Amino acid sequence: MFTLADSLEALTGKRPPAADLAITEAAVDSRQVIPGSLFVALPGEHTDGHAYLGDAFQAGAHLALVQNDVSADYPTLDLRNGVLPDPLVIPPAPFCLWVHDSLQALQQMAGFWRRKQSLRVIGITGSVGKSTTKEVVADVLSQRYRTLKNPGNMNNEIGLPLTLLRLTSAHERAVLEMGFYVPGEIRFLCDLALPSVGVVTNVGTVHAERAGSQEAIARGKTELVEALPPAPDGVAILNYDDPWVRPMAEKTRARVFYYGLDPQADLWADEIEGFGLEGIRFRLHYANEVIHLRIPLIGRHSVHTALRASAVALVENLTWEEIVSGLGMGHNQLRLVTVHTRRGALVLDDTYNASPESTLAALNLLADLQGRKVAVLGDMLELGPYERQGHEMVGVRASEVADELIVYGDRAATIAEAARQNGMDIEAIHAFEDVPAIIDYLDKTLAQGDVVLVKGSHGMRMDRIVAALEAAA
Repeated sequence: MFTLADSLEALTGKRPPAADLAITEAAVDSRQVIPGSLFVALPGEHTDGHAYLGDAFQAGAHLALVQNDVSADYPTLDLRNGVLPDPLVIPPAPFCLWVHDSLQALQQMAGFWRRKQSLRVIGITGSVGKSTTKEVVADVLSQRYRTLKNPGNMNNEIGLPLTLLRLTSAHERAVLEMGFYVPGEIRFLCDLALPSVGVVTNVGTVHAERAGSQEAIARGKTELVEALPPAPDGVAILNYDDPWVRPMAEKTRARVFYYGLDPQADLWADEIEGFGLEGIRFRLHYANEVIHLRIPLIGRHSVHTALRASAVALVENLTWEEIVSGLGMGHNQLRLVTVHTRRGALVLDDTYNASPESTLAALNLLADLQGRKVAVLGDMLELGPYERQGHEMVGVRASEVADELIVYGDRAATIAEAARQNGMDIEAIHAFEDVPAIIDYLDKTLAQGDVVLVKGSHGMRMDRIVAALEAAA
């Protein structure tokens, strides 16, 4: 377990004696502090973590990383110059470690602690499917290994270090999702986590507004495979079906393992059949083996998730029996929740976020379900130069799947127009300017047997639609 001595050694390069105060985990939110925690006080745009030091200590934190002078209120050990004080006087817990930069100190501790652990790390990145892939890979690896994963979407320069500090000597594998927003971010995360295996799901248009282009997104994702160690220890698991991912093989020293729906891949699938919310069935091919599977992941697109998890498991020497057991654990599909309206319609709540790729996948799932199909689609944000193209693609597919289309937002008007141009009856297309109007319309018109997909970018707050329909029920 991480201790005060580890903290001081990470920050100063010297390990003091008699500093064995245990640290259970780290948190940046005082509401998430458990007894024995390290609280990291981060200044932010809207709130400053230093204002919650008292709350963190009251919740049981042993230590706090601070970058502001709080010595008048709390016992403090000054480490701003990166040197252990001489003589070293350690205050009784709880107390503060005063550093030059709280976030940088957290990252320094995380990198130090990771290097003290003997385990293999699996890094996962991609535009769509990272979180679900992380969960399913962890499910499968846990059939044999003691496995750590980052909770929720703690996949950035704050969340990943917090996860690394949860490592113990008992862990044999860690499955870490790595997000991308700016160039160099994944390279930095890899410097902390030291992955041996890298999985790239796909390269889409989400975050193109910030990254600049799909080419820039691909370069950012490539940082993961560039950071892997050489073969045989390093393995890059790449999506053969994605034209942006396949060429990443040229950028890595690691062994390349392709997965996909093409027989040219090392691990590939065919005979895919969707059963709506009851899961999928397909056939896996690897070397001379053929495996027939039916698993609880929903949507035909989930076969790629199963392929990624199987590929990691094969690389990590699991048997097919272990792989099949892990895939069948019944993992709940992340971020997709089903609720019923007061009249018995089924609502698919996929409102966490939206990109063209994830929305097309959700529409494909809708197509597999029985009943009158209604698609409620909002703006997809941060698409940059792909904004119009992405909304048009979604509109075309919506016209093929949905019996009724409801759009919300200025950008979503392009969805409606593309659906109309692709032959959807104009009477079946409705545009609304606010959420209450959508709620009122759906509450009055939905009936038993209807299936409704609600999806849009998080900033559109379309979760309000689902919450209102559920509350009315």
